[in-house]
Amino acid sequence: MFGKTKAFSGFSVNDLAAAKAFYGDTLGLAVSESNGLLTLHIAGGTDILVYPKPDHVPATFTILNFPVEDIEQAVDALAARGVHFQRYEQLKTDEKGIFRGGGPLIAWFTDPAGNVLSVLQD
Repeated sequence: MFGKTKAFSGFSVNDLAAAKAFYGDTLGLAVSESNGLLTLHIAGGTDILVYPKPDHVPATFTILNFPVEDIEQAVDALAARGVHFQRYEQLKTDEKGIFRGGGPLIAWFTDPAGNVLSVLQD
């Protein structure tokens, strides 16, 4: 039924201007705004809708994962742009916030609305 439909995902934020600055300026994504909504234009032709929600509650899961060739370089570059990496009690991370305990090397961070994102070694 939907085999030929270009699906897209979306998530909410509590401050559209802060989200636009974070995703566009801090993360360097192509971002467009129309009708009070943001669209993140992700490599590979995928678009993600970002919408304001007054009673926004941050997602309890990782909403976006960004595969990178060099996680050390990505974490350093993001930290230089003011991004703070999450530390989780149940997942031991190194001093940079990179989890090295099995599976891909991964580091989690949040957007201004508290939604969780990650960079992971591709």
